[in-house]
Amino acid sequence: MTSVEAADRRISKQYCPASLSLWITTPERSRLNISSPYSHASSQVNPYMFSPVCYMREEDIMGTTKPLRIGYVPEHFSTPIHFAQKYFGLDAELIPFISGTGHMITALRADEIDVGIGLTEGWVAGLGKEDAPGDGGYRLVGTYVETPLCWAISTGAERPEITSVDSLKGGKIGVSRIGSGSYVMGFVLADQRGWLSSAPAPGASPYSETVALNTFANLRKAVNTGEADFFMWEHFTSKRYYDSGEIRKVGEIYTPWSSWKIVASTRLTSSGSLDPRLTDLFNKLDSGIRHFNENHDEAVRYISTELDYSEEDAREWLKTVKFPEHTAGVDPAVAKLTVQVLQKAGVLVDGKGLGPEAMIAS
Repeated sequence: MTSVEAADRRISKQYCPASLSLWITTPERSRLNISSPYSHASSQVNPYMFSPVCYMREEDIMGTTKPLRIGYVPEHFSTPIHFAQKYFGLDAELIPFISGTGHMITALRADEIDVGIGLTEGWVAGLGKEDAPGDGGYRLVGTYVETPLCWAISTGAERPEITSVDSLKGGKIGVSRIGSGSYVMGFVLADQRGWLSSAPAPGASPYSETVALNTFANLRKAVNTGEADFFMWEHFTSKRYYDSGEIRKVGEIYTPWSSWKIVASTRLTSSGSLDPRLTDLFNKLDSGIRHFNENHDEAVRYISTELDYSEEDAREWLKTVKFPEHTAGVDPAVAKLTVQVLQKAGVLVDGKGLGPEAMIAS
């Protein structure tokens, strides 16, 4: 084999997929930096190594077929994702983020994941901040849960001085990460309780200290040692620790918006159309949701054996959650409402960062 033939074989290591067999003109190949089989010094090219209409390098082909790296929170809400992969061929690398949405934002911007499935308020706050780097790193592309989220407000089991939500005014709030849902909802709580007026400046925290602790386990420990006075986490994820006596519930707060959204890196959305792998993801998630809705007993078994929930709590949770029939797309009104509430709560500033329409991939 000559060196030219070896180079041709590397370029065309696998035949061009039918979906990529496009007529590409010479100027277009040059613009896209796509190799032609006839671009080498020798004209002796093996005709069986190329489709007559495929002029793509192996890395170009693999770049469009590589499985998505999907970040998700390994809690009960992830069950339809599990079904999508188990039964419907979701070809993706599922990467758990136990510290939640804020960590996924960092991972998206660092090109560690392609897609994130997390909390609406976290995604919107991340894009609406005036200090968001570059193009923000991601866009809203889909809706994963239609119902609001119930955030339970928890303190330590042996914190008798904390008797109610009002006892938390000016206290130390524990959050998973700055910018996470647990962080953002602290401002929403303060807004609803009228605590923002006591903040040292507009947009400043109404709490004496914000303690970033990364994980749910660290948050539970902190409210018992006094490192934090309270934290907020999803109700059913917290409930077993109420039942065990490790922490104590002092209140709850609901999001005024649908609770979970799907985002994708701007690398998958910036070309004017969505990466085709996202369309496949939506179709597989839709199938996973249908299976979830039609097989609640199987869902309960999975949640109670593979995740950190009792069978009783799993069944109670099923009564409270609604997944969409179609996950593709985001209602602009939801993004607008979330921005308005976060601006009122001092998390976002009007005229700074991305507006709600710009947060959604067109």
